Amino acid sequence: MKQVKLVDVAKEAGVSASTVSQYLSGRYKHMSKATKDKIERVIEEMNYVPNSIARSLKTDKTHMIGVIVFSIDGFYTSKVVRAIDDYCKKHHYNMLIYNTDYDPELEKKSINILKMLRVDGIIIASSGHNNAMLREENLNGIPIVQMYMEFDDLEISTVVSNYKEAAFEATEYLINLGHEDIAVISQEYAHIRSRHNRILGYEEALQKHDIPVNKDAIYIWHRDKDINQVFETLWNKPKLPTAIFSMNESSTTALMRFLASKKVRVPEDISIIGFDQLPAVDLMKTPVTIIEQPTYAIGEKTAELLLSKIHNKGKKTNEHLVLPCNLQLRDSVRKLK
Repeated sequence: MKQVKLVDVAKEAGVSASTVSQYLSGRYKHMSKATKDKIERVIEEMNYVPNSIARSLKTDKTHMIGVIVFSIDGFYTSKVVRAIDDYCKKHHYNMLIYNTDYDPELEKKSINILKMLRVDGIIIASSGHNNAMLREENLNGIPIVQMYMEFDDLEISTVVSNYKEAAFEATEYLINLGHEDIAVISQEYAHIRSRHNRILGYEEALQKHDIPVNKDAIYIWHRDKDINQVFETLWNKPKLPTAIFSMNESSTTALMRFLASKKVRVPEDISIIGFDQLPAVDLMKTPVTIIEQPTYAIGEKTAELLLSKIHNKGKKTNEHLVLPCNLQLRDSVRKLK
């Protein structure tokens, strides 16, 4: 069977070869809808498959991006990656996904592999251990956008949620219901701006209501340790807090399991607020009040920003997008007064 070429598509569609090439490259802003629809229909009918290698050599673009995440299994991450994929498909880009499993060496290897594959840009949820490498690659002209996380030592284009404002709102919600003894479960947050901002929001809400900030009420979970050790430390205190603010999805899920194992009733014995949506939350015995991040919008905006950087490669400025969260009230918090 004769291989269909770009010129064959152009002839059948009644347009020039350069017009078809522009369509395949996603450069059809000024192209009429009728022309776009005609080219798309002819490509489908003729079963035309572009020679991506030849095109990349000619245009210096592969129309491929890399996405590096901790784990695609996460409820939050899977929603974000789906939005990135949807946006890329609309703009004729494909993506390669690498899971790092929180391993800095695997993250570094993933970056290098994506460079060898000549991807046009990289979206990353970084561990923070390869910031010097990312800073250098960004300065050398590889378009990179960081999502979820911000680091004090890495100035790069980012898309994040309004962590501080959301944490402030959640903490103030607890305070207005009479809670003053509020514990926090957080991962290590030194030099990680996005995590630190959640702590700042919590502390600023306490300060606004003249409640002393107790650093001992902030419990730190290191991911390489068993999180139940953190819960046991809290559990063995002479007095339990009236509320716990869990700063991420995995710690909230683990906390609910721990409390159930201790026969602690939520919210009768202790109130819980979590950061991030939980899978099958409506099926839980006590649906948890959470701060919901705009996962789809984060993925979409991240992809949009990356493609903008790819198409304006000479523009070196870093952009910083902050998207609003939403406090979802459910049944895990009770009023004390």
